[in-house]
Amino acid sequence: MIVVAGESLIDLVPLRDGPGGGGPLPALLPRPGGGPYNTAVALGRLGARAAFCSRMSTDGFGEALLAGLRTAGVDTSLVARGPEPTTLAVAAVGADGSAGYGFYAEGSADRLFELPSALPAPARAVAFGTCSLVLEPGASAYERLLRREARRGLFTLLDPNVRPGLIPDPDAYRERFASWLPDVTLLKLSEDDARWLGGVPDGPRGPAAVVLTRGSRGLTVRTRGGTEVSVPAVPVTVADTIGAGDTVNAALLHALDSRGALSADGLAALDGPAWRELLGFAARAAAITCSRPGAEPPYADELRG
Repeated sequence: MIVVAGESLIDLVPLRDGPGGGGPLPALLPRPGGGPYNTAVALGRLGARAAFCSRMSTDGFGEALLAGLRTAGVDTSLVARGPEPTTLAVAAVGADGSAGYGFYAEGSADRLFELPSALPAPARAVAFGTCSLVLEPGASAYERLLRREARRGLFTLLDPNVRPGLIPDPDAYRERFASWLPDVTLLKLSEDDARWLGGVPDGPRGPAAVVLTRGSRGLTVRTRGGTEVSVPAVPVTVADTIGAGDTVNAALLHALDSRGALSADGLAALDGPAWRELLGFAARAAAITCSRPGAEPPYADELRG
């Protein structure tokens, strides 16, 4: 089982076409979202055994988000519920499909996340990222979960998916981010993340591997053992990039699990051709997500062959 820990939210995506589309104030379409939520849904759609660990609202948005997890086959037994509202993220989509966000997260359900007593016995990996590692008091609970499970020997993936508008003290966040790295097996960064954080981390106490997403220029992996492999992006007509990085997370976790490589030793044993295959699979999955509005990760059938 792969556990994904972090927030769910509602993306409010502007409509470009149709009634209410365009203009200075376009209509907004609510879509399920949140980096960890998208990763969990993508894992379920790919056929992985996945669970979501979070606190979700009992409001209408929370019910819809929970239904989305269940439809994707994701285990929701680690989801706590509360009456607090669901976080809203208002997306601004550029001409190239890239997305920026404004967040309405004050007093939302995920911020009251508490450390679970234990993860299910079948758990082999746990993934973290985005707003849930910034917004307190929940951020500290997610951090404790990361450290606890890493020290129990679980494979850990971290995708900081940096949202600068949510970070009041950038230097303090960068210092905190650096403190997580000894407990991270696989780190996924976008080029924007890497620039904001001050570069791609390396060194003997860092992650076993770092995957860097480079937009239309593809993906690159750098391993602690010195392997570096790049693959091109898959050409596609881009609707938007919402959920593309989250799909990469899920595709990598699913492919590593299929290879029996969900461990630091498993990553170390992968050679260049194996990494090329893994990154190619992730690139194809992300391309499908980019071809559709909002975070709509692919199903396994769409990636066969």
